[in-house]
Amino acid sequence: MNDAASPHSPAAMHIGEVAARTELSLRSLRHWEEVGLLHPSGRTDGGFRLYTEDDVEKILVIRRMKPLGFSLDEMKAAMTDLETLRDPDASAAARDDSRRHLMDVRADAGERRQRLARQLEMADEFISLLERETS
Repeated sequence: MNDAASPHSPAAMHIGEVAARTELSLRSLRHWEEVGLLHPSGRTDGGFRLYTEDDVEKILVIRRMKPLGFSLDEMKAAMTDLETLRDPDASAAARDDSRRHLMDVRADAGERRQRLARQLEMADEFISLLERETS
């Protein structure tokens, strides 16, 4: 066993449990690891991925960013900034930089959400039109 999670720890979860809890596919979780977006906290001696509650929280953040259309690089940057803000050993300058970047990300996310809301309104109008035409 390597890294922080232990296979005997009640907090250690295998990929299948994490996939079920986060409503993501095993393939997505493995892909996110391959591209460096997410890293499990440990592995068993047999090489199976082990995740902690902190890992699950990170996965949920990523899952929330996906519908807004953020790229992998944008998600990586945001995750790095979030980790910096939560790191008690990070310098004040690093925290300030991360906070500024995340404020920009928040504004961008708001704009992306507005575009999605407009698309949803158009979809609802189309469905209503079809209902009227087919009733």
